[in-house]
Amino acid sequence: VPNDNIDRAIKRGAGLTGEVIDYTEIMYEARGPQGSALLIECLTDNKNRAASEVRLAISRNGGTIADPGSVSYLFTRKGVVNLPKNGLGEDDVLMAVLDAGAEEVKDNGDTFEIHSEPADLPAIREALKEAGIEYDTDEVEFVPSMQVELDVDGARKFMKLADALEDLDDVQNVYSNADFSDEVQAALESE
Repeated sequence: VPNDNIDRAIKRGAGLTGEVIDYTEIMYEARGPQGSALLIECLTDNKNRAASEVRLAISRNGGTIADPGSVSYLFTRKGVVNLPKNGLGEDDVLMAVLDAGAEEVKDNGDTFEIHSEPADLPAIREALKEAGIEYDTDEVEFVPSMQVELDVDGARKFMKLADALEDLDDVQNVYSNADFSDEVQAALESE
């Protein structure tokens, strides 16, 4: 390979050529083991490469590409804030964020998860700040409207599929409706 080609490729990769790289956001839908559904959010400068890599990862790991709209109806776009309990009760958090537009506060063991409409997310952050409550993350995510319980074998296959997708450079997020019971999680961790 000529040195000029190598130098040009290095400059292009480092963003030194002055070219404007046009990134496109793409959403793929897939079916996983035991009826699980996945939404794969990609940000790419090459749609063909992203489509090929996502399809390959899905088909090699026991999933199938789904038609547009056949999986996305199972998810709702929500603002999601995660925060550590730090001695707080669910009522404390609910009182702080209810007037800001929070729809739900879920107790996830050692953390709370607040769901809202995406447009209400800034108001919820501000309400938490005013109440002196620190939070870990705040993002707009796709939240499943119903979850599918997987057994140990299905969970193992699902994790392999999700890991393969998350390892792809263009994949930003993988959302799923898969749910693992405590027994299934314990079985997976013991392997």
